[in-house]
Amino acid sequence: MGTVIQSEVVGELKPEPLAAIIERAQRFDPGAFDELVDMFGQRVFGFLHRMVGNREDAEDLLQEVFLRVVRTLPRYTHQGRFEGWIFRIAANLARDRIRRARRSPTIISMSGEQGDPDGRANWDCADPSHISPDQPAIQREQVDHMQAALGQLSAAEREVITLRHYSALSFAEIAEAMETPLGTALARAHRGLAKLRRIMESAP
Repeated sequence: MGTVIQSEVVGELKPEPLAAIIERAQRFDPGAFDELVDMFGQRVFGFLHRMVGNREDAEDLLQEVFLRVVRTLPRYTHQGRFEGWIFRIAANLARDRIRRARRSPTIISMSGEQGDPDGRANWDCADPSHISPDQPAIQREQVDHMQAALGQLSAAEREVITLRHYSALSFAEIAEAMETPLGTALARAHRGLAKLRRIMESAP
């Protein structure tokens, strides 16, 4: 996936540090941009997919995220916070898309994506493809329940839970991505998880 560099031990290869990839990207090395997409694209897509609720919008937003990265990366100063930075871009774009959707609402089934009446959209960001028909019905039912439960949380609660449990960010990175104090991010996560648990437990 990423570029490898020769270590001091002969024959041993190790991944190129993120800082070095960012530095190459800031010099407009196309290969470095490709590596950033490889490293973060799948997780960012998973986050966007959960936030906006359908694959087509998530794919559009993913492209916009990396266009923003290309445009703003020359001004970015790397201090070990790249994940928080790129997810902040994604979160801002997702919020804008959600606000626009509310002004021009479309009908989206809580049991699945728009155009997905069977509710088989896989919300596992490690594999964003649809759940195959031969998988157990219980798994599809669990996906449906989780999707519906997430949809009942506030936007802020859904965002912090998605960033934490599906995008694997630390709470410090989440606070940076959401542009909120760390305590606020922690409180939203605690409140959102408690609400999510109640919703899931009360599901028939």
